[in-house]
Amino acid sequence: MADSSFDRSGVLLVNLGSPDSPEVPDVREYLDEFLSDPRVVDVPWPIRQAVLKLIILPFRPADSAEGYEEVWESDGAPLINTTENVADQLRERVDAPISIGMRYRKPSIAKGVDELVDQGVRDIFLIPLYPHYAMSSYETVVAKTREVVDEHDRSLDLTVQPPFYDDDDYIDALVDSAGAYLERDFDKILFSYHGVPERQITKRDPSGCYCLKMDDCCKKTHPAQAMCYRHQVHATTWAFADRVGLSEDQYEVTFQSRVGPDAWLKPATADRLEELPSEGAKNVLVMCPAFVSDCLETIEEINLEGREIFMEAGGKEFDLIPCLNEHPKWIGLLEKFIRQFQDGETAYDPERDFPRAAE
Repeated sequence: MADSSFDRSGVLLVNLGSPDSPEVPDVREYLDEFLSDPRVVDVPWPIRQAVLKLIILPFRPADSAEGYEEVWESDGAPLINTTENVADQLRERVDAPISIGMRYRKPSIAKGVDELVDQGVRDIFLIPLYPHYAMSSYETVVAKTREVVDEHDRSLDLTVQPPFYDDDDYIDALVDSAGAYLERDFDKILFSYHGVPERQITKRDPSGCYCLKMDDCCKKTHPAQAMCYRHQVHATTWAFADRVGLSEDQYEVTFQSRVGPDAWLKPATADRLEELPSEGAKNVLVMCPAFVSDCLETIEEINLEGREIFMEAGGKEFDLIPCLNEHPKWIGLLEKFIRQFQDGETAYDPERDFPRAAE
């Protein structure tokens, strides 16, 4: 390669991660790393460690291992396999080194950075594979990557893809991926997003007096929405509904994966799946736009557990719309982001645009 800034740039795709296997010891190790992250469980360290070591790790790994066993593929975790396949397709479409990393477990972010540096990369373009900004997903990926890059070589440049929850091409990819399902008869679509504690929403409100202080805060315009997960998932849903012509009574936003006794975003997906049949909605579609790859939370929590809850409550038809996975328009969207970076059009400063340390 010629010695140019173009030749010295590379792409790092980062997703959540999975255990090394569905065996209990590997699941325990994964949960320990995941739940030790102060951006995931944002309580004081002594409390976090006490809950993790005394309550969660002695019991939860066995239950979670059963779930991972349900979704595990012959060659590994579906989330990691899909991410690798996406990277392979992008390598055929763009002239840049591309590596992947997982926020937790393997392949690590550090390994992804090393692979790029070994190819002569000095300017890393990070794409967190999360459409929406949340402390426990997008923010922790950027913070960890910045930490790894600084420890590796402070002369490396790091550019970050902004959240793309309202990008027209992202909405178009969601609509296209759902097309065949929308042609069926249905009573309701649930847009099920991964839940977060309400305190994580208010923590990222720079004014300290807007988010969750009024019923319609997400519908107005406020600087807090640049880091407001709740606003951003609603914005995705509204854009999707507008694009396909859904009326307000045809869809709902719900939140899944609640853990612990704290107040989380509501309503809960499981609660609504149990209630809908008695309200006359016996034919439902469920879509999970916060996840770009099908994983434990979509395959097991929604398509298995959620389906069972709905059918036992009197439901008749239940369909989970798959995540974007390797959909051509999703690959095209990532290609667009990479080309914008190569053209100098990605202007997002992680030092400026969100806090360095978890609170």
